[in-house]
Amino acid sequence: MIFTPTTLKDAWLLDLEKRGDSRGFFARTMCTKEFAAHGLVTTFVQQNTSFSADKGTLRGMHFQRGDAAEAKLVRCLRGRIVDIIVDLRGDSPTYMKHEAFELDDQSRRHLYVPPGFAHSFQTLTDDVEVSYLVSSPYTPSAEGGLRYCDPLLGITWPLPVSGISDKDAAWPFLEAGAPPIF
Repeated sequence: MIFTPTTLKDAWLLDLEKRGDSRGFFARTMCTKEFAAHGLVTTFVQQNTSFSADKGTLRGMHFQRGDAAEAKLVRCLRGRIVDIIVDLRGDSPTYMKHEAFELDDQSRRHLYVPPGFAHSFQTLTDDVEVSYLVSSPYTPSAEGGLRYCDPLLGITWPLPVSGISDKDAAWPFLEAGAPPIF
């Protein structure tokens, strides 16, 4: 696997190190030894998938608090997305900063999202499928989220939002000067 650091502390892009022949290729998509060597979470307890029919669909910005805080390893299996993460760790040098990453089924690139980050994505094509591993099981009492259009975040989405859940559209706005979430 090829690990490339992002501008956000502890978040990584991962590219496949393909071994190929006339049949196609083989590559690892997760390796505990390589993850540990880069200081990443190595245990994933759940794998999730989402399908979005329409371009412009937005999912997120989700996180879990406390002991349920989760690392995610995200990959777009079909179509193309922009994945946006926000560092919510109060002690991080990249606190409250965000970065956008394009993931698609052609590059097969993964995004490693560390615990303490909000995670979201918007579909750039129709018929998008995204899969991600998480390091902690879904815990409703620990769930949180950010409003995708929060002016304190200043995120510019590539497309108008054409679909979003009621829950994701209703997350509260951040308050200036509020204590960190993590």
